[in-house]
Amino acid sequence: MSETFYSYYDSPVGKLLLAGDESALTLISFPTGKAAKQPAPDWLRRNELFNSVKQQLSAYFVGELTEFDLALRPQGTSFQVQVWQALRQIPYAETRSYGDIAALVGKPEASRAVGAANGQNPLPIVIPCHRVIGSKGDLTGFGGGLACKKHLLALEQTHTPFSLQ
Repeated sequence: MSETFYSYYDSPVGKLLLAGDESALTLISFPTGKAAKQPAPDWLRRNELFNSVKQQLSAYFVGELTEFDLALRPQGTSFQVQVWQALRQIPYAETRSYGDIAALVGKPEASRAVGAANGQNPLPIVIPCHRVIGSKGDLTGFGGGLACKKHLLALEQTHTPFSLQ
């Protein structure tokens, strides 16, 4: 069993907990909200292991990065992993409904199950669960809170070039 390492990143949406092993990122946790996590007692703080993650998050938050290139290892059921892979297909600054994601994973009647899987996403921002909204365009639950979700969506809209082509 590999060791788990962690660090923190001071972001515009709060101090994010980053965790993983020497080869992949496994967790990003917001400082507050229903899904907030703390380092386990046996985790080791290793700031240098997360330099690439922090650089990419910094570039994302200033609008210079639209797609992350990080080794990820989210842990979940096969359905959850399938949903999280689908979330990564949502383009920067766009949104999809839970129904859209359910159809994308081949289970068009599973909107609620998609919502549950979305809520268990261990790597928010990098796996962009904030880009999933209700069928009528309403913002729905988010582990970092709705204000955080609004912030992330607005950030992406602000840094999206407009073209008439």
